[in-house]
Amino acid sequence: MTRYGSVIGVKKAKLAEYKRLHAAVWPNVLKMINACHIRNYSIYLRRMPDGKHYLFSYFEYTGRNFARDMAMMAADPLTQKWWAHCMPCQQPLPDRADGEWWAAMEEVFHQD
Repeated sequence: MTRYGSVIGVKKAKLAEYKRLHAAVWPNVLKMINACHIRNYSIYLRRMPDGKHYLFSYFEYTGRNFARDMAMMAADPLTQKWWAHCMPCQQPLPDRADGEWWAAMEEVFHQD
């Protein structure tokens, strides 16, 4: 199992919409997340001292081929529709790595 953490901004004007979407995630989107071996997926929201809102995500990947599973998720038409609702709410960080939407975070501690 591999743990992943990431961060992205959320647009203040879209904050209520983002929360509404995630209060009732589409069941088939949840099934796809599970099919891609993602477990214990959480998203946290925080308004930082700069006045901007940020989303912090955490999940555990239990599969054997992360790239293949993420490609399967990205190819799913329903997931693409879900992302079409979510992505306009988000503000990617300017210093994220090439190819990232959410910026990866380094794990510095985990209690077993």
